[in-house]
Amino acid sequence: MGIALFFHGRSTTGGSGELPELHGVKMSERALKDLNISQSADLEKGKENSVKSCITKPVMNGNKCANKEEKAPSACQDAVTNGNEAVIADVEYIDSENLVDLPDVNGALSTLAKRLDSKDWVMTCEALNNVRQLAMYHKERLQELLEPLVPLIVKSVKNPRSAVCKTALMTCADIFKAYGDLMVDSIDPLLVHLFLKASQDKRFVCEAAEAALISMTSWISPLLLLPRMQPYLKNKNPRIRAKASVCFRKSVPRLDVVGIKEYGMDKLIQIAATQLSDQLPESREAARNLALELQVFYEKSQASTSDKDEGEHSTSPDAESWEAFCQSKLSVLSAQAILRVTSTTTKEGVTSAPKEALAVGC
Repeated sequence: MGIALFFHGRSTTGGSGELPELHGVKMSERALKDLNISQSADLEKGKENSVKSCITKPVMNGNKCANKEEKAPSACQDAVTNGNEAVIADVEYIDSENLVDLPDVNGALSTLAKRLDSKDWVMTCEALNNVRQLAMYHKERLQELLEPLVPLIVKSVKNPRSAVCKTALMTCADIFKAYGDLMVDSIDPLLVHLFLKASQDKRFVCEAAEAALISMTSWISPLLLLPRMQPYLKNKNPRIRAKASVCFRKSVPRLDVVGIKEYGMDKLIQIAATQLSDQLPESREAARNLALELQVFYEKSQASTSDKDEGEHSTSPDAESWEAFCQSKLSVLSAQAILRVTSTTTKEGVTSAPKEALAVGC
């Protein structure tokens, strides 16, 4: 059977043999197809090698070697970009209870500041873990270097690489526990970044920041900590205000009677009233719980005073009531807001803040 071909308007017929032009076209198509197949195979092989090298690369974190194949991502982002998933696979985050003592304390101390400021992020993570180890096993020796080290720890908390940031946040939690009130003078540059990281969408960073904030409110005296946190209750960033509100409320119950009187009951109720109208629900919930706790404290303190006076009140009953106190310290609208919260909860049979409010929410 003859085949009719048209090339630029010319008709040519042929039998069983192929024309030179047709043969050339077919050869070109076959060569192009083979080339595409070869390139696809090479590309797939290259991807497999890239992921494999990312997954199995051992990384030293402190004194331990992490090789997290089971947590490896489907692609190694950090091999090409500055992605964070590959970092998660490469770095082992050591819990505080699993930290061991350093084999060479003097060597670690002598290079600590330099390694914390290193451009090598793996070295920085190792140095941060060394800080944690020193805080646990050589508290007094690290304390001498703590003041110049805190700015370097803050720098790591701000680091965009999640592995460095999370390790720095874990370091904050450990040094808060180790040094307690001694950290107060160094805490100001840390606070805003802890509040910000605790409100991040990246959960594993958020959780580390929350743990650091819990450690801070647990180990630093509330009388020292509350004045440091109070300015952040009026911060322009609503997320910072929310985290500051939660931490502020968490610290207040740790004040004893003398502490609350020293800080000022009127100041505390004014803070609660202000946060009740905040933009974020987290701030408002913290304010409601703070108001409830202040009501319980106030009523107990009034009852205690009455017992000491053997039932004889030095002032009128109205002046000693919770309602009278709120009305005397707050504006009309603010007093109504506080009384609405406390009276509603009292009617429902709740006399103190919910237990779940004690945990800093993420």
